[in-house]
Amino acid sequence: MIRSIEEVRARVAAQKTLLPAFYGTVDFDHTPERFTEDASLAVVTDRAPMGVQVTQDDLDRVRAYTMLGDQVADAYAALIPELGFRRLIAMLTQACEQGVEAVRDAPPQLRAFIADMEHTPDWVDMDLVREGARLDRNATAHLAPFAIRGAFMATFLNKYSALPMALTGTLGAETAAKRVNETATFFTTTVLPGALERHGEGFKAAAMVRLMHSMVRFNALRSGQWDAKVYGVPIPQVDQMPAGLIPIFLMAFALIRKGRTTFTPYERAKVELARYRCFLLGLPQDLLADTPEGIVRIMTARNSTLRRGFDDATCGVLIRATLAAYLPPDQSPANRLHDRIERRFAKAFFLRHFMEGDRERARELGIEVTRLDEVVFVVCALLVYGRMTAFRIAGTIPGVRDVADAILVRRVRGLLARYGHAEYTTDASKYRAAAPAPA
Repeated sequence: MIRSIEEVRARVAAQKTLLPAFYGTVDFDHTPERFTEDASLAVVTDRAPMGVQVTQDDLDRVRAYTMLGDQVADAYAALIPELGFRRLIAMLTQACEQGVEAVRDAPPQLRAFIADMEHTPDWVDMDLVREGARLDRNATAHLAPFAIRGAFMATFLNKYSALPMALTGTLGAETAAKRVNETATFFTTTVLPGALERHGEGFKAAAMVRLMHSMVRFNALRSGQWDAKVYGVPIPQVDQMPAGLIPIFLMAFALIRKGRTTFTPYERAKVELARYRCFLLGLPQDLLADTPEGIVRIMTARNSTLRRGFDDATCGVLIRATLAAYLPPDQSPANRLHDRIERRFAKAFFLRHFMEGDRERARELGIEVTRLDEVVFVVCALLVYGRMTAFRIAGTIPGVRDVADAILVRRVRGLLARYGHAEYTTDASKYRAAAPAPA
C-alpha cells in the first residue's frame, strides 16, 4: 500500500505517544540538520539524473521517513529494561523457528512483530522472489566475498548516517570484522533455496537484523549522546534503502542511461528479491519502487537531501577499522593469502565505485591505492566475472541448470560457514561518546 504523505507524517508523529521510551524526547516537528532542501549541500547535487526528475512528493516522503524508525520492532526492543536483550533474542529466535505460539508467555509486542513480517503484501510476487534468489546465488558465491568490505566501507562516508555504528563502539578492527561478516551473512543467507519462506533462514535473519537496529535506536536515544535535532532518529527508514537497494539502483541507473524504461524478466526477478528482502527489514512499499525510473527517483531524493558531512573521528575511523579488519576465520596460509588479495581488491573497488576514482580523496581517508592494488583488482575481476558468466550460461541449459545451481548452493553454504555465526546484537555498555555537533 502506497501511503499518502499525510499518513506517513501521522505515523512519524505517533511514535512519540506509542513509544515514549524511545521517542518521548524527540521533537518530530523539527527537521533535523541532516536533511537539506539545498541539493548543492547534499551528497548528490543533481535531482534530475538522466532526465529523471525528483518530485516534491518524493522529497516530502524522504523528509518524513528520515524521522521514522520501525514501530513493531521498536516496541519489542522497548522491553529490554523489563526482559533483557538476551531473552528478547531467544524469544524472537524461537518464534521464527517454531512459531510465536511456541513461545511461553510471548508478549503482545513479539506477536505483533512476527505478524508484521508474516503478512506478505499483495505487491510482492513470491515466485519472482524465488527466481531472484536463484539468480543472485551466482554473484553471492563469486563476487560478494571480494566486494563486501569495499561496499561496507562506503556506508561510512557520511557522518549523519554513520553515527549509529560509531556509537555502538564498532571502531576497532575486531568489531569491524564482526559487523562485516554479519552483514555478509545476512545477504548470503537470503539467497539460499527457501530461505525467505516463513520458517526459512533468511526470514529469521531479517527479524534479527530488525531487532538489532531497534536495540541500537533504543540505546542511542537513551545514551545522552544522540542529538535528534542534528541527526534525526538512529537508522531511519531512508538509511536502510542503500544497503538493500544499491545494486538495483545501479542497474536501474544503467538502464535509463541506455534509454530503457522497463526491466527484463531476469532483471525484474532481481528487483523483486531486493524489494521483498527490504520489506522483511521493515521498509514500506513507498520506498520500494518497481520501475527503473521509480527506483532512481526515490534513491536520488534520499541522496540529494542527505547533507554532506565527513567527520574523521566518526567516518574516517570506521573506514580505516573496516579496511584493517582481518575477515577470514583463521590464520591458515590459504586464508592469509585470500586476505591480502581481497583487501587489495576492496581498496580498488572502493576507489572506483564510491570515490569516483579520486585517489587524493581516498588518501585523505587513509586509503592508499597502489598500482599493485589495481592489478590485483583487474585480475580478480576477470576471474570472478569469467566464473559468473560460465554459471550464467549453465543456468540457461536444461539438465545443466540444476547441477550448476546445486554447486552454487554448496558454495554459498561454504561462505556462511566461513563468515561464522551472526549474533546481531549490540551492547549498550560499549557505546562511545558522539563527536561534537557542528556549531
